[in-house]
Amino acid sequence: MINLQLKDYSINLAKAGEALSHFLAGNQYAKTAVLVDKNTRQHCLPLLGGALGPDCFIIEIPPGEQHKTLQTCQTVWAEMLRGGLDRHSLLINLGGGVIGDLGGFCAATYMRGIDFVQVPTTLLSMADSSIGGKVGVDFQFVKNIIGVFQNPRAVFIDTTFLNTLPLHETRSGFAEIFKHGLIADASLWGRLQKIQDLRQVEWMQFLPPSLAVKKRIVEEDPHEKGIRKALNFGHTIGHAVESFSLQNDRPLLHGEAVALGIVCESFLSYKMAGLPTESLAAITAFAHRFYPPCLFDKEDFPAIMALMKKDKKNKAGHIHCSLIPAIGQVLVDRECGETQIAESLAYYLGSFA
Repeated sequence: MINLQLKDYSINLAKAGEALSHFLAGNQYAKTAVLVDKNTRQHCLPLLGGALGPDCFIIEIPPGEQHKTLQTCQTVWAEMLRGGLDRHSLLINLGGGVIGDLGGFCAATYMRGIDFVQVPTTLLSMADSSIGGKVGVDFQFVKNIIGVFQNPRAVFIDTTFLNTLPLHETRSGFAEIFKHGLIADASLWGRLQKIQDLRQVEWMQFLPPSLAVKKRIVEEDPHEKGIRKALNFGHTIGHAVESFSLQNDRPLLHGEAVALGIVCESFLSYKMAGLPTESLAAITAFAHRFYPPCLFDKEDFPAIMALMKKDKKNKAGHIHCSLIPAIGQVLVDRECGETQIAESLAYYLGSFA
């Protein structure tokens, strides 16, 4: 078992059923509910064995980013009321980023806040979204625009769940791991270069150092006032393209969009922050090794830009990105003009030629 201790909660890399049983035995909750979607109810809930006990109340929501909405929150809150959850109850979020973000938000706002724990079941949620206390939902096609900072009581990471994932879900999570290498751990980035097939990876080699990057940054800046913005590398452009894809029936998974954003923002780093040409080429080639091209063209740039202008990281109407001057280094809050961003999108499209 590996334990990473943050200020007021811990990240536990262990068998989730055993770790969760120990946690529940040490905390006397009036009632316990578990939030799942159709997929995690079928494939992941059984892997917890008897950890939840016979009285645990199951709340199921539809899977997918398109359901990460206030409407779904209303369903969850209604079920929490129906199940009799009070302020001394616990919500267990068993699933990927949508379950963790939405479930954490529902718990943080229900009766002005009840305890919740995260049990991430995807590589994306293990490497990123289950950690750091950012919970929320999408609104009017803008990613995570409604939300709060609220830490879980604990995070339980069990790589056994990864055996239930299709390749595209693994690929999605991998984007956050190689992002962590690019912004803060050149050694991790170097070791990732050896990977050729994501289906053959022993993830316990890479999750602990990746999590250590996020832990260090989150502890230094829990409310995203400064260095925590480094974790947004690839996300300013990535979120906009992800939202665009959801509007146009060509949905991308979060990590697929972030991988595209990493290529684009690496290009901006080359143009604006001194990232060497060979590093840009290496990042682009690495992304292309695992991620197929995303379907958009130059005629879509204005729509993507319009979504980018709604990003919560912007200041006074100006688009801000995190950029990398070198592998393992990062600069935050760098203003990027529309012409430069359009050039980066064009670079991405041209990189497949």
